[in-house]
Amino acid sequence: MSRVVLHNYFRSSTSYRVRIALNLKGVDYDYVAHHLRHGEHRDPAFLAVNAQGLVPALVWSDGTVLTQSLAICEFLDEVIPQPALLPADPAGRARVRAIAQMIACEIHPVNNLRVLNALRARYGADDAGVADWFRHWVNETFAPLEAMLAASPQTGRFCHGDEPGLADICLVAQVANNARFNVDMTPYPTISRIRDACMERAAFADTAPARQPDAE
Repeated sequence: MSRVVLHNYFRSSTSYRVRIALNLKGVDYDYVAHHLRHGEHRDPAFLAVNAQGLVPALVWSDGTVLTQSLAICEFLDEVIPQPALLPADPAGRARVRAIAQMIACEIHPVNNLRVLNALRARYGADDAGVADWFRHWVNETFAPLEAMLAASPQTGRFCHGDEPGLADICLVAQVANNARFNVDMTPYPTISRIRDACMERAAFADTAPARQPDAE
């Protein structure tokens, strides 16, 4: 069996999600960085690992290549059941997946680096315009997410109960990205409280972008 290898980039929120999951599960791994702004994810060697040229990509100990952060997190939950990233009951799992997907499927696709670069290259957006775009799409989802989390009795110290899971992984990674674009978190006290609770855990704090070997 070989060492687990994580192909990622320190600033990538999807990479951050997988780093958190690996650390929650206690998985040791080799860290391989691909600088997205320098185009290193388009190198032939990495395209041979992931034809999409996207991070993260996880090479499991048996050589299996896994892509897409949510799929990787759920794989980890299946092969290493504890601590669980998803609740035991179907309704709870659906709720946690819904929260995670609000971030991963509603915010991230319109705010990832490829889209932001296209706004500049194809539509002439300047830095202020790109930042305004980013904040708009965060707020479009964070406003209802805040209301949902604040109103639900299932919300505990974390998004679902009193232990962190898949929803918290996505939330923390998104908030880290928000800081780069000066998203005002004042309207989101519940989200902020949950994020702060997560950052008290080493699995979240030690995998933060600023603490990675390729951080700039």
